[in-house]
Amino acid sequence: MSHTAETTAPTPAAPATFSSSQYPGLTLGDAGEHATIHAIRLHAPSGRNGDDAAVLAAPAPNSRTVVATDALVCGRHFHPDYSTAYQVGRKAITQNFADIEAMGARPIAAVLALAAPPDTPVAAVEDLARGMNSRLRDYSAELVGGDVTASTTLTIAVTAIGLIGGDRPPLTLQGARPGQALVAAGHIGHAAAGLELLSRLGRDNIPASLQSLARAQQDPELTPGRGLVARATGATSMTDNSDGLVHDLTAIARASGVRIDLFADAIAPSPQLVEAGELLGVDPWSWVLAGGEDHTLLATTSFEPPSGFRTIGRVHKQRGHLPVSVDGEDPAYDGGWAAFDQPS
Repeated sequence: MSHTAETTAPTPAAPATFSSSQYPGLTLGDAGEHATIHAIRLHAPSGRNGDDAAVLAAPAPNSRTVVATDALVCGRHFHPDYSTAYQVGRKAITQNFADIEAMGARPIAAVLALAAPPDTPVAAVEDLARGMNSRLRDYSAELVGGDVTASTTLTIAVTAIGLIGGDRPPLTLQGARPGQALVAAGHIGHAAAGLELLSRLGRDNIPASLQSLARAQQDPELTPGRGLVARATGATSMTDNSDGLVHDLTAIARASGVRIDLFADAIAPSPQLVEAGELLGVDPWSWVLAGGEDHTLLATTSFEPPSGFRTIGRVHKQRGHLPVSVDGEDPAYDGGWAAFDQPS
């Protein structure tokens, strides 16, 4: 099950949707359901979107279907003061496709359920669809259907569909074994630092040297195909860093009955994280160990790191209470996102 990270840094009053000042023109209430669906299909086109249900091609022999879903709630998982609708659309696809990749599978399609207040601008929904389509194209995938309805708060629920083939098992949480390396593909801590910068300084006041951290929160990157490569080269377990590094690795450690030891030198805060920490008065290790939302792929393997991955730790036999350690010691931070915590 995937977990969508929560906006827990200090935020302005939670909005219900994007505003007409950001996106002038007709609202969804003005346009109605059919015009809204038409706007989405226009900006995220697919020949399979438009009937009662999408019909996908039958999987190849020895292939299985993989499905994941996440919901993003305005003011909870994203904030219009921090991100454009385009960025939110890209992020919605990325975090769902990261869950497909983390199984060692290939994303092929997505379905959207959009619940929105009637005063949501149509232009915002068009921008959202453009963002989704932009990220879908990176995977040669399509938005193949969905639903729209009225709601008091803008909610974007995406279901991702993927395929996994061959004889190797999926990369579940249960596959880590003592003696294996822990490898990672992607940044760690950047999205959490970006959220802190956006919430504390505002979108327009972040120094140029730290803009990439803000983008990591607004529009996290995931190189397509990394999960496939990891599975093909012998990885045995995988997850993505969505809820926090220690939090997500604890899930692997407990499911596999092992201990995971992180190498401090391998995960040390990047120069940008150090700079952001000095600017905001925050220990950058808190972003690395407890931040989440980078959607970095974390895998265990007995072989050399797959292409695009680097070694950041080792898997050991279970020892006492400690599922995840840093250089053999308790991590300084072990928190993470929780679905029902109240944003502060």
